[in-house]
Amino acid sequence: MTEEAARVFDAFVKDVRDAWMSRDDVQARMEIARPLLRRLVSDPALLAASRSWPSTEGRKNLLLYTDDDLGFVVNAVVRVPGRRGNAHDHSQAWVLYGLLDGHESLERYDRLDDGGHPGFATIKLASVSEGGPGSVDIVAPFAIHAEQGGRERSVAVILRSERLVGRHLQNGYDLETGAVVARPGPEQIPFDLGSGRTV
Repeated sequence: MTEEAARVFDAFVKDVRDAWMSRDDVQARMEIARPLLRRLVSDPALLAASRSWPSTEGRKNLLLYTDDDLGFVVNAVVRVPGRRGNAHDHSQAWVLYGLLDGHESLERYDRLDDGGHPGFATIKLASVSEGGPGSVDIVAPFAIHAEQGGRERSVAVILRSERLVGRHLQNGYDLETGAVVARPGPEQIPFDLGSGRTV
């Protein structure tokens, strides 16, 4: 089953590459890729393969693919039931977030202050969207958000417009104190879909 999942994933990467080569604008590229990711996270072979993927708790991502020519990255996250995520942004990257298994909610926050006090932000919950298998959300650069887990384990596949780790810091937001902390993104764990193992 992992070999079939790898074939499905390879076809997705080829389609994303083709879509990206047809556009120069990053937002347009992500909008074109959105239905491609929706199809991927609705695939039964990939779903079956994901049941054996390791947990990514502790600020880790499985690194499924990095495109050296076009710059995009594909990650997966595997979360424990009831996981509570912190508010954060993804710096200058666009992100497509597709749920393969389980249910999560995506909280979006508005920033109310003008950014005049470094290390501090006033943010307010603006909306919550519920997602299940096959759903895909898009998150714009510097958009403040948090993913909250459901009652079961959840698995998501994430398409990022560019590689951030080692290049750009992302912001974490403390809802209680208003503190903003710049930090590197999650640790990237290379993962081979064909074997279903970390590399």
